[in-house]
Amino acid sequence: MTQSSAELSRRGFICAGTTAVAASIGAETVSAQEGERHTIDMTDELVFDPDELTIAPGDTVVWENVGTIGHSITAYEDEIPEEATYFASGGFEAEADARSAYQAGDPESGDVGGGGTYEHTFEMEGTYEYFCIPHETVGMLGTIDVTPGGASEDDGGPTAPAVPDVAKTILIATVGALVGVVGLAYFFLKYGGDYEPIDEEGTNK
Repeated sequence: MTQSSAELSRRGFICAGTTAVAASIGAETVSAQEGERHTIDMTDELVFDPDELTIAPGDTVVWENVGTIGHSITAYEDEIPEEATYFASGGFEAEADARSAYQAGDPESGDVGGGGTYEHTFEMEGTYEYFCIPHETVGMLGTIDVTPGGASEDDGGPTAPAVPDVAKTILIATVGALVGVVGLAYFFLKYGGDYEPIDEEGTNK
């Protein structure tokens, strides 16, 4: 094997290892960026449980009817961030449309019956106020606060955003993979390559 062929083989090995690590990091990063899912129960006691929830941008809230009485999830149009997407069970794009269409027992009108669910992903920071159409007057109201980092475990003051366990795992795996590739590349460059040295005249000794 000539020296140039050996160098090409080594370069190919390094490029392949680097590409594999980059692809792995990219796939893991996409997975880590997916938002969390939170569940709010709707009960026969005519409440959202919890009725206040703090989440991070990109998180999804799932409302689940754990009772038998039908409910709706309907945002107050004037009580959500100005540029935020309006949300309401039934897929309505305006509060007035949701209110006028609602009929108990009709899922297409926004009624979520026993065992049913509705979900919405919150992309924009801010406070979102919502209610249940048939039970608004008895106080079935809820609030979603969307803030960077989501809920804080310590209400005593500002805290740095918590690092998710998945991010820590990805960091450790990435560092380990990079160290492994660098180590193998060094070993291959120093000891690998089954070729004979070339003399000054360009011929194998």
